Amino acid sequence: MELHKFERQLRLMMLMTSNRKYTLEELGERLEMSSRNVYRYVEAFKMAGFIVRKQNGFYSLDKSSPYFKDITRLVHFTEEEAYILKRAIESIDENTLLKENLKAKLYKVYDYQILSEIVVRSGIGDNVHNIYECIKQKKQVEFHDYRSSNSHNVSDRIVEPFAFTANNNEIWCYELSSGKNKLFKVSRIKSVEIKETDWQFETLHQQGFTDIFHISSDKRLPVKLRMGLVAANLLIEEFPLAEKQLTIADESHWILETDVCSYVGVGRFVLGVFDDIEILGSEEFKDYIHAKVKIMSKKI
Repeated sequence: MELHKFERQLRLMMLMTSNRKYTLEELGERLEMSSRNVYRYVEAFKMAGFIVRKQNGFYSLDKSSPYFKDITRLVHFTEEEAYILKRAIESIDENTLLKENLKAKLYKVYDYQILSEIVVRSGIGDNVHNIYECIKQKKQVEFHDYRSSNSHNVSDRIVEPFAFTANNNEIWCYELSSGKNKLFKVSRIKSVEIKETDWQFETLHQQGFTDIFHISSDKRLPVKLRMGLVAANLLIEEFPLAEKQLTIADESHWILETDVCSYVGVGRFVLGVFDDIEILGSEEFKDYIHAKVKIMSKKI
């Protein structure tokens, strides 16, 4: 019961901060509850310090409300994590120990200090925690001994980090020395030092695109694949967000039409189940796969 109430409160908060505006009656319909109960939740938001706007009968939460940004950072589920969590909760029967444990872990998410323990593997938790603190405080940081695979060197980088990618393994930063927004892998940072200097280039912060294969850049390359049951199942298991972009071709085949940042991620997947996939779109991607297969054949 408590989980259901908590879920409705979060959904109400999301609806009241969306671009579309709702009346009390419309909010009640979306949440499957009476407008009277919706009003009680709205009043509770006010008492908690949120700024509630009402205009022409439509209700909304002002995003400048105290604690609003803190709450959105604390409840830090990525889109992929939220999708998996939703599917998992829906599959659990009522009043099970598993569901109670899940509830307990959800409440722990509100503890900012243990956030890094939830979203990343052990060993780099301190670095992730420091980066989150930096984003929260809008401070510059120095990545000590960052191991770059592009420049093939190890160096210190002073940056303004501002957004994690979907899998929380990479962080978008504005790098002061180059004047560019770059993606840094958390696992390649030896240590993170929060500087005293506040962000100076916030207006230049721009997050790139992340594809369903967890590759990020400012590029978008179209890819279209026809896959059988084995490939489609494996795709959903390894990359859950891909399910949203799958369409049914027939009883035993599915179509994936999506944009990717590079052919690296999708290429690894295709080569892994090559006999169950047909490349329908992008001659460039076909050339990429042909070149990879040629290289692989020489090594066998």
